[in-house]
Amino acid sequence: DGRLFVIRRDQKTIEFDASRISNAIAKAFVARHGEGTSTGSAHQGEIDEVSQAVVSHINDRYPRGGHIHIEDIQNQVIAELVRHDHVVTASLYSNYREKRALEREEKKLLTGEQNPRMTIADEQGNRELDWKQIEMSVDEACDGLAGVEPGNVLEVFKRSIYDGISTSDLHAALVKTADTLIEQDPNYRFVASRLLLVRIRQEVAEKLQLNVLGQSVGLESQASLDQLYGVVLRAAIDLGVSVGQLNPAMQDFDLDFLGSCLRAEWDFKFDCVGLQAIYDRYLMRHDNQIYELPQILFMRVAMGLSLNEPNKEEAAASFYAQLASFDFMSSTPTLFNSGTVRSQLSSCYLTTVEDDIGSIFQAISDNAKLAKWAGGLGNDWTPVRSRESYIKGTNGISKGVVPFLNIVDSTAVAVNQGGKRAGAVCVYLENWHYDFESFLELRKNTGDERLRTPDTDTAAWVPDLFMKRVQQKKSWTLFTPSEVPDLHDLYGKKFERRYEEYERQTETGEIKIFKRVDAQKLWKSMITALVETGHPWITFKDAANIRSPQQHVGVVHSSNLCTEITLNTSPDEIAVCNLGSINLANHVDDYGKVDDEKLRNTVTLAIQMLDNVIDINYYAVEAAKNSNMRHRPIGLGMMGFQDALFKKRIAFSSDEAVEFADEITEKISYYAIEASSDLAVTRGRYESFEGSLWHQGILPIDSLKLLEEERRDGEEHYLDVDFTTRLDWDSLRNKIKKQGMRNSNVLAIAPTATISLITGVSMSIEPIYANLYAKDNLSGMFTVLNPYLVADLRERDLWSQDIVDDLKRTKGRIQDIEGIPEDLKLLYLTAYEVQPNWIVEAAARRQKWIDQSQSLNFFFKKPPNGNVSGQLLDLVYNIAWQRGLKTTYYLKSEEASSVERTTLDDDELTSVAPAITEPTLSNGAKQEASTPIANGQSSSEATESSSDSEPQICVLDDPDCESCQ
Repeated sequence: DGRLFVIRRDQKTIEFDASRISNAIAKAFVARHGEGTSTGSAHQGEIDEVSQAVVSHINDRYPRGGHIHIEDIQNQVIAELVRHDHVVTASLYSNYREKRALEREEKKLLTGEQNPRMTIADEQGNRELDWKQIEMSVDEACDGLAGVEPGNVLEVFKRSIYDGISTSDLHAALVKTADTLIEQDPNYRFVASRLLLVRIRQEVAEKLQLNVLGQSVGLESQASLDQLYGVVLRAAIDLGVSVGQLNPAMQDFDLDFLGSCLRAEWDFKFDCVGLQAIYDRYLMRHDNQIYELPQILFMRVAMGLSLNEPNKEEAAASFYAQLASFDFMSSTPTLFNSGTVRSQLSSCYLTTVEDDIGSIFQAISDNAKLAKWAGGLGNDWTPVRSRESYIKGTNGISKGVVPFLNIVDSTAVAVNQGGKRAGAVCVYLENWHYDFESFLELRKNTGDERLRTPDTDTAAWVPDLFMKRVQQKKSWTLFTPSEVPDLHDLYGKKFERRYEEYERQTETGEIKIFKRVDAQKLWKSMITALVETGHPWITFKDAANIRSPQQHVGVVHSSNLCTEITLNTSPDEIAVCNLGSINLANHVDDYGKVDDEKLRNTVTLAIQMLDNVIDINYYAVEAAKNSNMRHRPIGLGMMGFQDALFKKRIAFSSDEAVEFADEITEKISYYAIEASSDLAVTRGRYESFEGSLWHQGILPIDSLKLLEEERRDGEEHYLDVDFTTRLDWDSLRNKIKKQGMRNSNVLAIAPTATISLITGVSMSIEPIYANLYAKDNLSGMFTVLNPYLVADLRERDLWSQDIVDDLKRTKGRIQDIEGIPEDLKLLYLTAYEVQPNWIVEAAARRQKWIDQSQSLNFFFKKPPNGNVSGQLLDLVYNIAWQRGLKTTYYLKSEEASSVERTTLDDDELTSVAPAITEPTLSNGAKQEASTPIANGQSSSEATESSSDSEPQICVLDDPDCESCQ
């Protein structure tokens, strides 16, 4: 109910009273300074200052109320006394506490009392807490884990519970107790996970009425599940079918065989954050009570993906092992819905909106239908006429695109992905559209609310010609699509020629609605909007299309919600992306060597699973089904890139990391393309294979050369990439020529925001957020501590409580911690400490092997002056374009809530970070920064887009942001 209660030493509870803290501190001052100093004295201000600091800390720690032990409050009192330079007073206070603690221990020895007598309250009434059962569970949870002590867990647990506690709060207290000890050793994260398993087992036992699984509080041994998991599998499937949640075909499997394949010990692979995510969102529920155990979740998903397999039991067993071992993980919609009566397994949908009222509202309706079943959305709005355009049917004037986007925004909020997670949509607009300048303001906090989209992401679809004009300091012309309708479907040299022809028509009067702008100023406006709001994301039209295997049957008009998908869309086709990710950490051994055979096997099976999604998927919209069946695109990605680097002892900010990104992506690409081609032999080629780049023998590495040719402009060329190869690509080309391809697209690197939590590795291709931080989710805050760092520090006898305290002080960074060797400081750089050029270069090496794209975030650390350098942003995004990237994703700014306003002074340039001071164009000329964002007060232009409100830049650790996965 939001109230805070204090757990006393007798386990009774009282409501938190801040005045008690003030009284205790006043008594400490009396002990230090003598009588008369407690109230109304010269020390009252100091007493109040310390008291307020303690209360503020407690309120911050428990914003939603809860229970706090008296010992924890007293610990905080001592900490604040020291922090406020009252060291002697703190020492006296601490000595008094120790004296009283010894007195209590002596009393316990005399009376024989060890554990407090406590009652638990549940639906059956009150009963006494069984401490032996608690101790047994804690012992089991700690068994086999180095660096953890059951006694530590029990000691803290006793301070976390109170008389009359509910069963659910008792289980939560066990988990949180272990979580608080993670600071001592990362292995406590597995203790917390195993204690959460106790609660999960009990809930499932109660729901399925399998009393053999657990006693009344659910503290039965995990070892019993070796024999019982198969029994639970059958009961869970039967219940799911009986209540109308699971597909009745799930009962047709040989459940005895599949039950024997379940491995109870794999429950222990979860850390506490991963298992909590599974518990909160993924385990099947009926009447708000779970009836799946973790391994049954993975088997249910595997069975759902095997429904059409000729030997479905064998396939399900293989798919289960792939998922439950964490070698590969399907995307969130697949985990949600596989095996259910409406198995919407695909991750994202891409649509194009036509320029008529029926198409506009059909697109909004399609958004709602697709979002209902957990699909993320990418909408291409470029064809819709701009403001000031003539409406022939009504003889009126259009208000343009923006008012409709406000409706899109409201729809995304209203249809919250079936009640499981927030609805999500990204709208794309080409930056020659007459409404593009208004489009840049959609995410701002000021102005007409009807022209804002606070819950909708935005992205600019940028042609190469614009980027050339920026560098050449030329003008750029905005048009309405109703007068230049073919620009939407053109790209490369064809787009350039037609665009320039339309520009000439503005001079003859044939084009009526247009606006000439300075290309650099528009680019600055885009960069400024990125700094202020995190939007629009910058994505590149020509790279996406010129390298598209499917350019013979359509055009890529946008990307998706997370910018990793580049598929054709049209009025008749809604593109669908079917995603899953390889866990790189599981394919690099403890000596840093990649297990190529295992990687190949994992990729091959993953391609089969993703291909199955297409046939099994529930399609809420017919146009999506038509597109998916015709082209059969899939998107295999990766996660745990940072973990793999840790295992290989490679710093993210290094040439070696860039080379590894190149090498590992080439292998995944080769194995994935090969697997899709082999599937074509047994299952048939995809329908539109003839005429594709695959059919022409042009693989992703070859399409990069097509982009190089298109980017050539006389003696100038605007592509600087590495063409190095290591594998036998000629043999693969010959295989494809004979066998064809099962899938039009095979690779795309998604954000893996949630599935990386499940598997306990770093997100996607990103650097780690911090070496120590708190992760927020539906069940509260959990501690995340980098186990690789701890292992290295322990090996050098450097791990200590002082290091933990330093990590808290430095927000999880080690650069400013004395005594840590320089090699470790380089290895354990965090996201905002890695220079963005390293992220771009690694992404460029990956992009050359990928037929789609990658969700690529940029991280910018705020300099001391408070402004993110516009010049630096300009350089990074220009280099991203020059390196052939197709898309970029979020601009993530450290301390986003305090990003200051920017200025657009054409004459004043800020300095650029040394690591990318002199990036060069591919022709050897030095890159000229075109977007200075200088320090100081906002200019009038910037002020229009700013406000006193905090800007909406994406926060990295957002518990509500799950993206595609």
